[in-house]
Amino acid sequence: MKQFFIAFFLLHWLAAASVARAEMLDNIVAIVEDDVVLEHELEKETYMIAERMRASNVEMPPASTLRRQVLEKLIVDRLQKQLAEKAGITVSDEMLNSAVTEIARNNKMSPDEFRNELISQGMAYKSFVDNVRNEIMVNQLRAREIGSRVKVTDREVEHYLETQGKVGSDSVQYHLGHILIAVKEGASAAEIQTAKSKADDIVAKLREGQDFTHTAVSNSDDDNALSGGDLGWRNLNDIPSIFADTAKKMTVGAVSDPIRSPSGFHIIKLLESKGSDNHMVTKTEVRHILIKTNELIDDNEAKKRLLALKERIADGDDFAALARAHSDDKGSALKGGSLGKVNPGDLVKEFETTMNGLAINEISDPVQTQFGWHLIQVLDRETKDNSDEHKKNMAREAIRKRKIEEETELWLRRIRDEAYVEIFEDRL
Repeated sequence: MKQFFIAFFLLHWLAAASVARAEMLDNIVAIVEDDVVLEHELEKETYMIAERMRASNVEMPPASTLRRQVLEKLIVDRLQKQLAEKAGITVSDEMLNSAVTEIARNNKMSPDEFRNELISQGMAYKSFVDNVRNEIMVNQLRAREIGSRVKVTDREVEHYLETQGKVGSDSVQYHLGHILIAVKEGASAAEIQTAKSKADDIVAKLREGQDFTHTAVSNSDDDNALSGGDLGWRNLNDIPSIFADTAKKMTVGAVSDPIRSPSGFHIIKLLESKGSDNHMVTKTEVRHILIKTNELIDDNEAKKRLLALKERIADGDDFAALARAHSDDKGSALKGGSLGKVNPGDLVKEFETTMNGLAINEISDPVQTQFGWHLIQVLDRETKDNSDEHKKNMAREAIRKRKIEEETELWLRRIRDEAYVEIFEDRL
């Protein structure tokens, strides 16, 4: 099944093909300020919208009504484009390429694959790109004309939350995975330490991406090991009390540190959650040393330098002092490599993935990102329930979205009423 975005533009092409058979393609249907709407444009857009309505099983209005509605849409589109151009709004090649790449990614294709797919369906790639450019321009215009004027007050947020109701905590469910590294009753200190070391090693591998189900089957001493350690969906009251407090503080996908009990060391992973009224946020205090590559320093040399610094740290040298002396990230170098406490999503993916897999005070091997090569050390983690702030932010965004929709409707009506538009009724 073709992706919606491709199908949408394919309809444009199909419409153009059907109109090619018409004899009067250059008739002007409407004058819009200093631009015009041609009959073939109206035919194409009408065909496309009609096909979308049929595909959605929407009852079709009379043909004359549909054409008039489509013409109004084209008029308003023209007016917005003209206003954007007069306001000096432009779309750089970089911005355009980024938007096209994002569209391709959403269709699970590379940009080249997406372009070839469009061409294979008989669509002009330039027309597609022009449509994307126009849409970006209009979005920027609306952000300038409407978005900047919309304000949401704290009182509006409070009122919104008061009228929405809340999800009860008893509706929160957790889907957990569990691994037990057993310790026999009366075990010696050496046996306990061996089990602890095994549990620590398993946690490290799971955080690096090792499959949880396979690991549970291979290593867990629990009776659900053969089911991949799957505990299924449970309310908080149904979760063993030994790790209930840990579970409710975890984010989806997180793996706990080993949890000691009389039976051994437990490792849990939050596979999914639902009905949650909690919004847990883990802040990580992290620092790094960056070596950038250039004409003199290639990837191998950068890694070599970082490994040498890691050895010096292991031998007792101070991380902060080495960061100040050697890091190419001058901003953090002045602070001993510190990036402070960061939220999820603040850092690039490769950096954050490695950071999340580190134990407190552990130093990574060299990690490559778009900025160069890094040594990363996690100093602390703090998981907090950010539910109240999250609810306020969601409420604020919902109110803002509603206001923007209302303001947009009024703004579009105003620019339409104030514009010079002449419609040739005999051509509708």
